[in-house]
Amino acid sequence: MIPLVTRIADGASATVRIIGHVAAWSGLALVLLVAFNVIARYFFGFGTVALQELEWHVMAVSALFGMSYGLNQGGEVRVDVLYSAFPPRVRAMIDLAAHFALCAVALVIAYLCIAYVEASYSIDEGSPDPGGLGYRYVLKAALPAAFALLALQALAMVLHGALRLVGALPLPETDRS
Repeated sequence: MIPLVTRIADGASATVRIIGHVAAWSGLALVLLVAFNVIARYFFGFGTVALQELEWHVMAVSALFGMSYGLNQGGEVRVDVLYSAFPPRVRAMIDLAAHFALCAVALVIAYLCIAYVEASYSIDEGSPDPGGLGYRYVLKAALPAAFALLALQALAMVLHGALRLVGALPLPETDRS
């Protein structure tokens, strides 16, 4: 049973890592898009509302999918003053409870976002600006997908935490901050 749980947790983390790498590389696409918009506007007098909106869309999707990657890589910020004073087993229990709560909240948010996307799709929502991008529901669909990915990463961390508590993985000896 423990090898199966380990494979599931590692597979979930690997999936988040791959999607996180794609999100990170989208930063390059954003820089190139902004550079193109600036050069086109100031040197050639050309600019479109759609390209400006595309900047925001790329940034939003990058941030949404990047949050689970940040958690995957240990980039979260700890603000708990007492945590570092606790023994490793207590810290592992705190981590397990926190990751379980994160998983539950992320799933609730993902579920609640589905109606938001459906409403946008039902009216074929697009940009309110002339010349803007259409199909806004495609961008909004990133919300439940990104929160589902965050829940997947939290689940992987719950499974790793449970493995630590049953002794299948070593307990962390030092504070991760």
